[in-house]
Amino acid sequence: MITLCLSVSLTAQTDNPEKLKKESNRYINEAKDALSDNDYASAEAAYRKAIAKDPSNTDARYNMGNLYYGKENSVSAEQRLKQAAEIAGSKDEKHRIFHNLGNSFMQQKDYASAVEAYKNALRANPSDDETRYNLALAKQKQENEQQNQQDDQNDDGGQDNEENQDQQNQQDQQEQNKDGEGGDQQNQDQKPDEGENEQDKKDGDQNEDKQEDEGKGDQEKQEQGDEQKQQQQRPVAGQLSPQQIQNLLEAMNNEEKKVQDKMNEKKAKAVQVKTEKDW
Repeated sequence: MITLCLSVSLTAQTDNPEKLKKESNRYINEAKDALSDNDYASAEAAYRKAIAKDPSNTDARYNMGNLYYGKENSVSAEQRLKQAAEIAGSKDEKHRIFHNLGNSFMQQKDYASAVEAYKNALRANPSDDETRYNLALAKQKQENEQQNQQDDQNDDGGQDNEENQDQQNQQDQQEQNKDGEGGDQQNQDQKPDEGENEQDKKDGDQNEDKQEDEGKGDQEKQEQGDEQKQQQQRPVAGQLSPQQIQNLLEAMNNEEKKVQDKMNEKKAKAVQVKTEKDW
């Protein structure tokens, strides 16, 4: 919370005659009466007359600055308060003037100037807690503003980098397109050789067809030879084939062998019985 030091009785130090001083103070009182009736226009006019009568009247400039501050006319308030600070003689006057000057800078969001004004107020009165609080608030506002500015710069830098990247990508695409056009031109330059390649392809196809026909002929010859061989091996009706004759001979030999084996077995049994009886 920003507080405003109000005063209508700052001591004016001047070398002007006493008469001018009294007339100036009389206009200040008229301004006070106008402010009590919320007649800001008349109050402003009265303060102007007070300053005109006695330019060194600190109260007139200080109170007029407060009037502008209350109407949120911070620029005019700043102007009048600076004038009052220039002619202020006591530390108490300087403290109050710089305190309210800092408030006018805060109203304008000029935080750096507000920090300096509050510091000047504390130099005149280091024990004022309200001024100290306003100074801390002004510093915080100033730091936030600086941080926001830095963030904006970083964002702008990131946007510039993105734009540069987009431009680089466009350049790369253009170069690729150029390379593609060069490749097409090279293919066009090689087109006369395509006729020779086509002829070679035709010759190759004819050779393949020829080899395929030859292969088919050889296969047919092989099949004919196998068929003739099979016909030769077929038995004539009423005759045995060589294989059948061979099978018949083997069957006869087997039968003869079986008969022989039986005869040998009988002889062996006869001998065995006899031996047992001799015991």
